[in-house]
Amino acid sequence: MGFRLTPQETSFYDLFAQQASHIVDGAKELTALLGVAPTEREAVAQRMRDLEHAADEATHEIMRKVNSSFITPFDREDIYGLAANLDDCMDLMEAAVDLIVLYRIGELPSGIAAQVEVLARMSELTAEAMPRLRSMSDLQEYWIEINRLENQADQVYRRLLAELFNNGADAITVLKLKEVIDELEAAADAFEKVAHAVESIAVKES
Repeated sequence: MGFRLTPQETSFYDLFAQQASHIVDGAKELTALLGVAPTEREAVAQRMRDLEHAADEATHEIMRKVNSSFITPFDREDIYGLAANLDDCMDLMEAAVDLIVLYRIGELPSGIAAQVEVLARMSELTAEAMPRLRSMSDLQEYWIEINRLENQADQVYRRLLAELFNNGADAITVLKLKEVIDELEAAADAFEKVAHAVESIAVKES
């Protein structure tokens, strides 16, 4: 039976898993927003803000633990980077929800549902991958699938922009919707950055 000569701090893995679970919940709220009346969106936005605060706290706890730990499971810079990238996923989804409410957007383009569907899948895959950091096993399929989904998100984004600029809506509406669509596209990019961070860690540790 193999053993390590140095003790390993295991709670980092739990904190990454906790961070990712908040992101899954955030994606669920983002999905819920699409199905409620505009008058009910503020309640969704408040739940999203609460989740974003919880995810921030998990991020801060990781940072505190890195700063106070003599031994870390992998490079400190990689821990910082992964935590920050996960935090970005949540922040960007929360920003999109907030903008929809603040801008008092009425009907959302149907294509936004396709963006949100991709983000929901990315969040699930990310949450499934975090516990596997402990053993660094079975992670390749995760980052390959995230890369595929990010390419899909790019295609959805381009189609949405084209429809937005071609449908004859007034300029203010176009600007408001474009900002929401941009935030959702940035969230997809953030999930890909998480996958790249995981791939980099796995390569170093293999």
